[in-house]
Amino acid sequence: MTETETNLIAGLLKKSPKAQQQMLDLYGRDVFAQVVRIVSVIENAEEVYQDVFIKVFNNINRYNAERSSLKTWISRIAYNESISFLRHKGMPVVYFEDQGDKAEALSDTEVDETFGHANQETVQLIRTALKYLPPDERAIITMFYYDELSLKEIADITESIPSTIASKLSRTRKKLCRIIKMLQS
Repeated sequence: MTETETNLIAGLLKKSPKAQQQMLDLYGRDVFAQVVRIVSVIENAEEVYQDVFIKVFNNINRYNAERSSLKTWISRIAYNESISFLRHKGMPVVYFEDQGDKAEALSDTEVDETFGHANQETVQLIRTALKYLPPDERAIITMFYYDELSLKEIADITESIPSTIASKLSRTRKKLCRIIKMLQS
């Protein structure tokens, strides 16, 4: 843990408004981006964002630097609050369900070809296709590709193990590929 984080945590434990503002300045943008990619609706994401930092401020005494980095701990709270919000609010989520093993039958090469080179059309297709994924799958994809987190970091955030995340990531990429092909047809 860095000296800045140590001082920040000490300030948060004392309920210092300056430390709270510093926490928002350091992590606020990343947390909001993570929340909005899961929750989607900006107004709802703002509500979840506030809940995340209230929980962080009220539970900073539970943070364990030996278990995870401060950023990972905050990301775990953001992930859990986002998923919990969607479940409790009964928000309509459009799911694209695989039919049989068709997604599993896709090769990694086919998936890579579908995503192609990152041009404007491909990026737009991916953004649209993400909306058809369940929140937990959308979160894993965005943490891996947008936030560039490692499998271990994603596993820590989702309270899973890296091999499980790798499997989910592979299955979700294939599902995303099928959604993109469906959108293109």
